[in-house]
Amino acid sequence: QVQLVESGGGLVPPGGSLRLSCAASGIVWDNYSIGWFRQAPGKKREGVSSITSEDITYYEQSVKGRFTVSRDNAKNTVYLQMNSLKPEDTAVYYCAAGSAYGYLGPLNSDAYEYWGQGTQVTASS
Repeated sequence: QVQLVESGGGLVPPGGSLRLSCAASGIVWDNYSIGWFRQAPGKKREGVSSITSEDITYYEQSVKGRFTVSRDNAKNTVYLQMNSLKPEDTAVYYCAAGSAYGYLGPLNSDAYEYWGQGTQVTASS
């Protein structure tokens, strides 16, 4: 049974930092890329970042320079370090596992097969 479990969300003031974790089980870790997505109330889910099994990383334009994705292969875990958080970063953040992007690309949610339950991130004073 595949499980992706996110943790690390919370409430921080604008300018603050959080580190999200995504722990995976039930998949062949080296065969999967891990993506981070977010969904704010009333908005569509959007891709934030992704990391392949070869540690190639991708970022949505608005988070470049502020967010960093990394993976610990010994722990089957991916991290999303989020710095300089803005109110517009407020959303539920999901991690997802995908075996091949194909023509869809690394930030397209349709490219991912397995999803976690999400963790709330709120940047507010």
